[in-house]
Amino acid sequence: MKKLNRRKALKDIAIASATLLVSPSCMADDHKKDNSKKVTVNSNGDKIGEGDYKMVIKNGTLYTEGKLQKDWFLGITDDGKLKVSQTALQGKQEIDATGKIVSPGFIDILADNAGNPQQTYTIFEKYKVSDGLTTVLQMHGGAEYPQKFHEYFDKLPHRVNYGVSVFVMRLRLAYASLAKRYELAERGLKEGAVAMAHSPEYQPDTNYTELKEYAKIAQRYNRPYFLHLRYSSEDKELEGVKEAIRLTEETGVQIHIDHINSTGGTFNMAKSLELIQNANAKGSKITCCVYPYSYWATYLISERFGGDWRKRYGITYEDLEIVGTGERVTAQTYPIYRKRGGLLVAVPPGTMPFEKTINLALQTDFCMFGSDGGIEKEPRANSHPRGAGFAATAIRHCLNIGLTLEQALERIVTRPAKLIQPAMKDRGDLKNGNWADVTIFDPKTINGKATVANPNQFSEGIDCVIVNGEIAFQNGKLLKQAGKPIRY
Repeated sequence: MKKLNRRKALKDIAIASATLLVSPSCMADDHKKDNSKKVTVNSNGDKIGEGDYKMVIKNGTLYTEGKLQKDWFLGITDDGKLKVSQTALQGKQEIDATGKIVSPGFIDILADNAGNPQQTYTIFEKYKVSDGLTTVLQMHGGAEYPQKFHEYFDKLPHRVNYGVSVFVMRLRLAYASLAKRYELAERGLKEGAVAMAHSPEYQPDTNYTELKEYAKIAQRYNRPYFLHLRYSSEDKELEGVKEAIRLTEETGVQIHIDHINSTGGTFNMAKSLELIQNANAKGSKITCCVYPYSYWATYLISERFGGDWRKRYGITYEDLEIVGTGERVTAQTYPIYRKRGGLLVAVPPGTMPFEKTINLALQTDFCMFGSDGGIEKEPRANSHPRGAGFAATAIRHCLNIGLTLEQALERIVTRPAKLIQPAMKDRGDLKNGNWADVTIFDPKTINGKATVANPNQFSEGIDCVIVNGEIAFQNGKLLKQAGKPIRY
């Protein structure tokens, strides 16, 4: 098959001022030390003097260790680590989070910026951090040579923490030899990739034996195996779920099923979830993710549009919208656009009804959120809106369907962090000594603004994003770049 292309960026993003902004929604005050330093003792018995912390967040409701705690204080040390206290802390700067939720930074385990990251990563990260994300992992794609990826990108400034999986699809395109594919897949894990990732639906010539070999390699290095299932049709999608279950039963590998709402559970979600639940009860290790939209988008050139796709998905040409333009495909333009690489089209809202797909998955203890996207072009990208608004939309959707804030944050912070261990062992929770990745948001207004017609829009309700102890985004402005690599 043809290689999947990604969007090319139009321009780089200038590095924004790192000066701390002051506004009523996320107030930061400077405190000058005097010679008579005041000393207090916090709930942990630590002596805290005025200005001892670089930054203190006060008056907010903290999500820590799975619970919301009102009016707790959060200190950030000079080296970017956290201190949690039930009594007042003092620092050089203070952020007043009255009426806001102070959460560990949101985590995206299923981001995608694999096409031309050297040219697009700044735009990609811009729309991630403005959506409240502090850690963005490319587990659906990634890099075929993780060492080369990190040698290049670790020298550059980043708005978010970042990491990649081994991109098996690229290895298969480059090498016909199975032995060479296996060798390089294993090398990628040795080089620090945080997972193995493959998409047999897009490469249907991948047989089970080959899938199993990647699973065995991942298990040997104790990494999860991210799998875009083989089928997305009503009559076959459960076969893909059963194949994933068989892989973990035969190898012991941790399997993560990518966006089960669009591949694996679009038509038979209840049964798919039942199969996974039963397998886990018997000792399997299977998780899955969803993105909070009732429609999917992919490249018109891809195998997903092979065969009788109209019958398979119950849609036709005019139902396809070219993302970022609002243009509808027609029977006449379809064969022309089908030959054009990198053209993303979206199916209509409601193609994956919330109540029959995503909402069911969110009720389980093994499902979490993952975007399956990224913005790679300005001023308007040919990218699914999930690339810019996924996290805020996820929080809003959870609240709209009756889940609590704790349940929403568990699915976008806690569960993703637990999946990527030990690489994320000191992130994903507001705990003493963890890295200060923090998102402050308004639970009343948080929501994604990105649309199919115009994906390039910042989310609403994201007041402040702190990455490794530095304010990266505040009141709609991009500030410091302090992201770090996530790798083994």
